[in-house]
Amino acid sequence: MSDQPKRYSALALRDGAPRIHPSAKLRNCTLGRFTEVAERVVLNDCALGDYSYIERQSEAIYAVIGKFTAIASNVRLNALEHPIERISQHKMTYRANEYFLRRKLDTAFRDYRQNRKVVIGHDVWIGHGAAIMPDVTIGNGAVVGAGAVVTRDVAPYAIVAGVPAKQLRWRFEPDLASQIEALTWWDWDHDRLATAIEDMAILSAADFVAKYAV
Repeated sequence: MSDQPKRYSALALRDGAPRIHPSAKLRNCTLGRFTEVAERVVLNDCALGDYSYIERQSEAIYAVIGKFTAIASNVRLNALEHPIERISQHKMTYRANEYFLRRKLDTAFRDYRQNRKVVIGHDVWIGHGAAIMPDVTIGNGAVVGAGAVVTRDVAPYAIVAGVPAKQLRWRFEPDLASQIEALTWWDWDHDRLATAIEDMAILSAADFVAKYAV
């Protein structure tokens, strides 16, 4: 876990250190400021961006998650593949060291898995029980419906659902979505967010962009 700054912002309720439930299991992970990891979450080789949170019993491996992303419970990021083209798809064919003396881990297959990362953008919402398959990128502002199985990249601000997931509609019209991406509000510092949070709640997305665009 990366070191976190100790000073308090003038408008922060806490110092921004990650909140990790004691039952969660993390290995080789980087957590940003104000992140939260809930009960029985398992994260391996992941990065979780500032203000993002992941709810109960979710799992992720080889995943890069942006800022302000909300991941519901029982989600799986990077549901790893088995080598179905082999005579046996069982893990003994690539983790033979667990079963037989003087047999080695199949490092080529491990490297193949590690290189098929899942990348989640900023301000993404992933619903309860969704599964994101290897080598998938989900764009900024997208929504993944509960129980969806995502096998292909998801465009920014698209709403997808189903098995396999298909696009239902846009969260915002593409022109407005492009303006929001250009605003990059997710990179604002904590104090600037605090001064804008009321407008985030009461203004339409178009009015917010019009007020805050430089």
